Amino acid sequence: MNFFSNPVLTVYLPRIIAIGFFAFACERPTEPADLVLFNGKILTVNEEHPEAEALAARGETIVALGSSSEIRKYVGEETEVIDLEGYLAIPGFIEGHGHYYSLGASLMELELRYTNSWAEIVSLVAQAAREARPGEWIVGRGWHQDKWDRTPEPNIEGLPFHHELSAVSPNNPVFLSHTSGHGVFVNAAAMEVAGITSRSMDPPGGEIVRDDNDDPVGMLRESAAQPARDVLARYKAERSEDEIEMDMRQQVRLAAQNALENGITSFHDMGSTWEELDLLKVMAEEGNLPVRLYMAIQEPASEMKSRLDDYRIVGYGNKYLTIRCIGEKVLDGALGTHGGWLLEPYTDLPRSYGLNVTPVPEIRQSAELAILHDYQMAIQGIGDRAARELFNIYEEQFREHPEKKDLRWRIEHAQVTHPDDLPRYAALGVIPGTQGIFACSDGPWVTDRLGEKRTEERGYIFRSMVESGAVVMNGTDPPVEEIDPIASFHCSIARQLPDGSIFQPEQRMTREQTLRSYTINNAYASFEETFKGSLELGKLADVTVLSKDIMTVPEDEILETEIVYTIIGGKIKYKKSD
Repeated sequence: MNFFSNPVLTVYLPRIIAIGFFAFACERPTEPADLVLFNGKILTVNEEHPEAEALAARGETIVALGSSSEIRKYVGEETEVIDLEGYLAIPGFIEGHGHYYSLGASLMELELRYTNSWAEIVSLVAQAAREARPGEWIVGRGWHQDKWDRTPEPNIEGLPFHHELSAVSPNNPVFLSHTSGHGVFVNAAAMEVAGITSRSMDPPGGEIVRDDNDDPVGMLRESAAQPARDVLARYKAERSEDEIEMDMRQQVRLAAQNALENGITSFHDMGSTWEELDLLKVMAEEGNLPVRLYMAIQEPASEMKSRLDDYRIVGYGNKYLTIRCIGEKVLDGALGTHGGWLLEPYTDLPRSYGLNVTPVPEIRQSAELAILHDYQMAIQGIGDRAARELFNIYEEQFREHPEKKDLRWRIEHAQVTHPDDLPRYAALGVIPGTQGIFACSDGPWVTDRLGEKRTEERGYIFRSMVESGAVVMNGTDPPVEEIDPIASFHCSIARQLPDGSIFQPEQRMTREQTLRSYTINNAYASFEETFKGSLELGKLADVTVLSKDIMTVPEDEILETEIVYTIIGGKIKYKKSD
C-alpha cells in the first residue's frame, strides 16, 4: 500500500508536496522506513543538531533526521507517513515521578481533586453509599482542605469532623486519601473496624487528629493511617486470585491509557510491591506493557536483603521494563498535611516540625543494600530537614564505597532545600526529583506553612537548582496531580497562581531547561539517556507531537496545547480524535 491509502491515518498534503512524496514512494528504496514524520518542527534536544523537519524510524529506532526532502527517500509502499502539518514533535515526555498502580486505582475510585468543599465530598460519599453493598468500602482520593472555598464548621486546624460523613455512610467504611497521599480521612465505621478510638496512641511518624475531648475527628496523618490501610487491604484480599489479577491488570491498562493520552512514553514509578512487580514482568513477557516503566521497590529493608538480586532487571521486554531502584520510602510527610520534616517549626503550626515517617535507620539500611546490589536510591525528602538527612546518608555511603561510580541517587520532591545544602546536589551527583506543577498547586498556601523569608530562600527553588549544576527532573506525581506534562511545563516557566500572581518569579525555569527536565534529564535519572530522552540516530523512536509550539507561543497559550500523537518505538499508541 502507499501512504495515501493508509488505513490508520489520513494524510493531508498540499498538492505540490504530495506529488513529490508520491514520486519518491514509487522508487521503493532498498530499506524503507516503517514510519516517517515530515513537514513539522522536530526538536531533538541534541545540542549539535537541535532541530529537523522530518524523521524516519525503522523498527523501534530512528534511522534518519533532516529536511522533508531528505527524508522522503525513506518512504516505501508499507511506510506509515504522517504529515505533521507544522506541528511540534519532541522526545516523548517521561513522567519523572508517579505511582503507576495507584494512578490506575485512582481511576477506579471517587475523584475528589475537583471538590470545592467538605459538603461536596460528603454528598459524593452519600451517593456512593446508596449504591454500595453493606460493608463495602468506599474509597476516594484527591481532597485538600486548603483548596476548599470555605472552612468546614466545626473544624480542628482547618480539618472537618467525621460526623457528617459517618451519618451518610453508617454501614460502609469510608477511606478518603488526601491529595498528597500522606493522610486519610475516615468515618466512624472505618475507625471501628480499624480499632481506632480515643484511647489509641499516636504511632511513631503519625498523628491521629483529635478534638478537645481527645476523640478522633477522622483525620489520620502519615503512619496513623496504617491500621485503616491494613483493614482495607484485608478486605481487598478476600477476593479470588483471579479477581485480584484482573483488578491489577486493569490498573496497569488504565494508567497507561491516561499516560498515553497525555503524551507520556515512559513512566518512573516510585514504589511498588513484589506482587505488583511480578505482574509487570509477566505483562512485559507477553508484550502487553503499553508504556515504558522504570520501577522502584517499596518494601522493608529486611525483606529486600534476600530478594534484590532476583528482581533487578534492565531493559526487559524490549526496553519496556526496568527494576533497579529503591523508593519512594518516604522519609517525611507532605507540606499540605504539616508532615514535611523541617529544620524549624511550621509558621502556621508552631508546635510541629513535621514528621519523620520512615525511621532514619531504615533508610540507612536501604541505602547500604542499594549500593551493594547496584540499585538507585530515590527517597522522598520534602522538608529541608529530610533533605539534609538524605544528603548525609548518601554522602556516607559514597564515602564508604569509593569504588562505586555514577550512582545517580535521588531526593524525590525536594520542595524545601536549605541554602547550605543546595550545592550538595551537584557536588554529590544527587538528582532532585521535582514536580513543576507543585509550584502552582501548592503556591497559594506554601507561605502560610513556611513564612515569607523561608519560602523565598528554600521553597520550590527549581531554577536555583538548575543553576547550581543539578540535573533537575520534572513530573506530576500522579495520582497526586493529573498526569499532565503540559500543565507542569507551563507552571515550571510561568509560576502563575489562580489569582494571577506569580509565585517566586525568580525561580521560573526557561523553556529549554524545562523541556530537558521532562526528556533527557528524566532519561538520565533512569540510566537510559543513551537510547531515549532525545531524538537522535539509533535512539528509540519515542515521540510526542503537540498542537502548539510550547517553546515559542505566548505563555498563556501553552495550556491550550493538545497531544496530537504519542509514539513509542515507532508505533502510534495514541492519536487525537479529529
